[in-house]
Amino acid sequence: MADAVLEALADLSYPGIFLLLVAANAAPLLMPPTWIILASFHALDPASLDPLALALVGATGATLGRFALKRASGAFRRLAGAEQRSHLDAVGGYLNGKRHGYALASFLFAATPLPSNMLFVAYGLMSARGIGLYLGFWAGRAVSYYVMVSISGFVLAPLLQLFEDRLVGILVADAAGVASVVLFASVNWTVLIRERRIRFVRPRLWRL
Repeated sequence: MADAVLEALADLSYPGIFLLLVAANAAPLLMPPTWIILASFHALDPASLDPLALALVGATGATLGRFALKRASGAFRRLAGAEQRSHLDAVGGYLNGKRHGYALASFLFAATPLPSNMLFVAYGLMSARGIGLYLGFWAGRAVSYYVMVSISGFVLAPLLQLFEDRLVGILVADAAGVASVVLFASVNWTVLIRERRIRFVRPRLWRL
């Protein structure tokens, strides 16, 4: 099934890949890493699909998808208590106060093959703004996708096998991502930034 979908989209070449990646990156959970999707397409047609072009198309599709995910995640900000919102705003203020703060943070994260869904969920909760966070993410993803697609012959697990044999791995990764967002929202960032001390607060949802 997954191979059939890949082959159908591969017939559309880069536009089909682009649309798939926008949709995949707009989803908060249960999606394989984008570099595996790109590497799977490259494995299907290495003669026609250039690794650099795939990286650029992939970075653009991923960035648009993550933009949509960030906007959707912002709607859940109201579920956080006033104390949590103020601490999240402290992080945003700190990054805004640093030159290229969001751009640098996004680039450093995106340059790794780590899933970025929970990063943009956190951005949504923080009401993060600025073109820099998207430019940094795009540049980091372009670099990491090019590297991963270029070496995919050595590291690629086929997408079909990923869905059939490694669904547990995807669920574990998603659970770890959700836990990291909960932990992120539990930190008293005001104290950490101003006093360099770690203190935690209980998220509002824990009190329901």
